[in-house]
Amino acid sequence: MTGPVVRVDTTGPVPPYEQIRAQLAALIATGQLTEGERLPTVRQLATDLGLAPGTVARAYRELETAKLIHTRRGAGTRVAALPSEPQQPDPAQLARLARDFASAARALGADTEAILTAVRKALE
Repeated sequence: MTGPVVRVDTTGPVPPYEQIRAQLAALIATGQLTEGERLPTVRQLATDLGLAPGTVARAYRELETAKLIHTRRGAGTRVAALPSEPQQPDPAQLARLARDFASAARALGADTEAILTAVRKALE
């Protein structure tokens, strides 16, 4: 992974593992990380971000559960092939993402209308 960079705000309301998971999932979904591309090792990404290896390992486990990445001994962690059929979003995951976004937006001082406007623009 030489292109996009993952950033973590340890002072924000969203746990660091979730920030890593969400950013990598978005990079994969948008094609910025492509099938077969190798991700940094858990230790390397943890060192780069100044986090505990367990934090990065949890993010990687969740990405593996979502079938976005796969890890093989000796081959490292790589981006998995995206499913050819669109998947129905998990309502619980959507709710968690919405909650995390709303919390982060509120921490910036945004009111409900500003948050809804931002979401509408993002969907356009």
